[in-house]
Amino acid sequence: MSVGSPPLNRRDAVAAALARLAPRLPDFEAEAALDRALASPGLRRAAPETAARLALITYARHVFTDYDDLLADGYDRDSARHFVLDDLNAALAAWGAAPIPEDEAGEPEADPR
Repeated sequence: MSVGSPPLNRRDAVAAALARLAPRLPDFEAEAALDRALASPGLRRAAPETAARLALITYARHVFTDYDDLLADGYDRDSARHFVLDDLNAALAAWGAAPIPEDEAGEPEADPR
């Protein structure tokens, strides 16, 4: 692929978007977020940037916060998201990604489950 040419497939397009959105994301985490983006039925038709961002957020929320534990303890989704927002934003910041503003903490889940 030459410089400046579009990606050849969806996987490449989402991977490129993920690299732009989170430039310090380790390879293992990038693969996991990419797999989530490609497996999610809700993200199949989303723009690559949107799919990458939502998958990154969802991955970080489930892996690097107590979100799932809070849900298991009976908290509703919005409350659980509120309580893990600082930890989620810390993970995103470590990867060079933009944080989620407090008023957007309840954004859609990109979960293939």
